[in-house]
Amino acid sequence: MANGIAALVGAGEFLSVSDPIDIELLQHIAGTARVAIVPAAAAPDGGDSPQRWAKMGVDHFTRLGATAFPVMALTRADMQNESFVQQIRSADFVYFSGGKPRYLLEILAESPFWAAVKDIFTAGGVIAGCSAGAMVMAEYMADFPQVWKTLPALGLAKNLTVIPHFDELPQAIKSPIGAMRHKGYIAGIDGSTALIGPFEQNAWRVVGRGAVTIYSASGKNKYASGSVIQLDDKE
Repeated sequence: MANGIAALVGAGEFLSVSDPIDIELLQHIAGTARVAIVPAAAAPDGGDSPQRWAKMGVDHFTRLGATAFPVMALTRADMQNESFVQQIRSADFVYFSGGKPRYLLEILAESPFWAAVKDIFTAGGVIAGCSAGAMVMAEYMADFPQVWKTLPALGLAKNLTVIPHFDELPQAIKSPIGAMRHKGYIAGIDGSTALIGPFEQNAWRVVGRGAVTIYSASGKNKYASGSVIQLDDKE
C-alpha cells in the first residue's frame, strides 16, 4: 500500500458503538496493530481529562486485540520533544481523540510530531481522528462557531472540511452551510460514523451507524453507511 488510511470520525471515540469502525481500521494493519492514543485536544479542559481519554483509548483498543499505548504529548513544546516523536514512530496506527480543534491544530502544525505521523501514513499506517481530531486532519477547518469561516488545517485529507457531531447540530447551524462559500467539499459526519479513505481515485467510504452529508458546488448529498463517495480533487 503506497499510502495509508485516514479515518475521520464524527463522535463517539472509544465507545463500543464505534467498534465496527475500529475493527475495520485494524484490519488495514498486518499482524497486531500498535495503536498510539493521543489525547492532546483535551489538554485545555484541564484536570485529568487527557489521562481519562488516554485510558479509554488504551482499554478500547486492547479489548479489540491491538497493542495500545498513550502518547501524552499535550503542548507545543511536547510536539517538538524527541522522546514523544520516537514514541509515535513506534506506532502503525495513531488515534487523535476529541477536544479543542484550534488548540490541537496550533500545537501540531509544522511540528516534528506531525511529521512523524505523516511518515506513518505514507508507510501505509492508519491515522484516525475523532471530532477535533478529525477536523484538524482535513485540508481546511471550520472555525467554530463560525462555520462559514475556514482555516488551513493539516491536510492529510485533501480538499475537505470536516464538521463533526453533524447529527447533533441545530438546524440554525446546518442551514447556512449549503450557501456558504468554501473550498473543496464539506463533510458533515454523524456520531459513531467515519469517513475512511482515500482509496483509489480519491474514493472515501462511510462506516458506522449514521451518515455523512457532503456539500459541494453541485449541492448536498447524504450517504449512508457502506456508501462510497468519489471526491474530485478539482471540486
